[in-house]
Amino acid sequence: MYVAVKGGEAAILQSYRLLAARRRGARDTPELSVAQIRSQLRLAVDRVMTEGSVYDPELAALAIKQAAGDLVEAIFLLRAYRATLPRLGTTLALDTARMQLDRRVSATFKDLPGGQVLGPTYDYTQRLLDFSLLASADDAADADAEAANDAKADVRHDAAAHSDADPHTPRHAPSGAGSDEVPRVVDLLNHERLIETRRIPPGDPAPVDLTREPLRFPADRATRLQNLARGDEGFLLAMAYSTQRGYSHTHPFVGEIRFGSVAVEIEPEELGFPISIGDIDITECEMVNQFAGSKTEPPQFTRGYGLAFGHSERKAMAMSLVDRALRADELGEPVESPAQMQEFVLSHSDSLEASGFVQHLKLPHYVDFQSELELVRRMRAAAPKATAGDDA
Repeated sequence: MYVAVKGGEAAILQSYRLLAARRRGARDTPELSVAQIRSQLRLAVDRVMTEGSVYDPELAALAIKQAAGDLVEAIFLLRAYRATLPRLGTTLALDTARMQLDRRVSATFKDLPGGQVLGPTYDYTQRLLDFSLLASADDAADADAEAANDAKADVRHDAAAHSDADPHTPRHAPSGAGSDEVPRVVDLLNHERLIETRRIPPGDPAPVDLTREPLRFPADRATRLQNLARGDEGFLLAMAYSTQRGYSHTHPFVGEIRFGSVAVEIEPEELGFPISIGDIDITECEMVNQFAGSKTEPPQFTRGYGLAFGHSERKAMAMSLVDRALRADELGEPVESPAQMQEFVLSHSDSLEASGFVQHLKLPHYVDFQSELELVRRMRAAAPKATAGDDA
């Protein structure tokens, strides 16, 4: 251990106190509560839950408060807590076709069975500062509540009108409504056999659990999707962006984005049938990509898939684009770009590992640097004339 570290315990303790004071902020303003973070900073909460691998909005909000808004640090806190939790069982696969939809859009087909559901989105807002948010909290809360009630009424009205127009067409199910099944966009392409089908392998082997087993290469798709779901959103966004700028052989279309709540089910051995243990909010994205065909496959569309906790559209879209790029080997495409190289993407996508390796440089490296300093001095002493010539 470094002498400087041993003698710095008092300074470290004082640093903790200073950190707590900075986190609290000015005493003349109310302290930010966990409940406020959970309800008003929900997009940040959703990201921390997704990359922290724990669906618990309260714990994610607590981590954000403790980390003073540093989401990478909050993800670290949540994952560390997750490591202390017992594993009680395994859920069944989520049936997202029965999702109670708050939002469902497609960029491939205008008229969909079940309809397009715009829902909450920043897609059509002007990127201008809204100074009305500086108004008193009570006035803003009243206005928000009134707007939310009007929006819910409009959604239910639109759904009812759509259902009356075509009683055979399923509709989306707003919160509190039934769980009518809404077919996926890829099902429309599948009717014409224009998109690949994913067959369940014999025995349907359980996927590797990356929270308990190390990542090994080559990684199968289930393992890659786990890694991408836990991966840093910024890194995945950059990789996804690179595929759109020509650093991959894909031409993507958003087949469908869904946001809503879905039932989580388990099947206890003593019962022999599934039971619901609750609902969670998720975002699902299926990307549709061109595929020119290969020696064994005809020209068709292929898929990229992304899924994240809460309302996390950017993460789900980036994940689906990178998922498709990483399937290059499987589809017989040349691997030429970073987003297609699974060892590069999967080894560098985790924010905890990346942050830890970069930030460890702040810790004492006195011995390492002194050895390199001495090496450089000896090298310069061994070639005085060359060094003098370079200096001149």
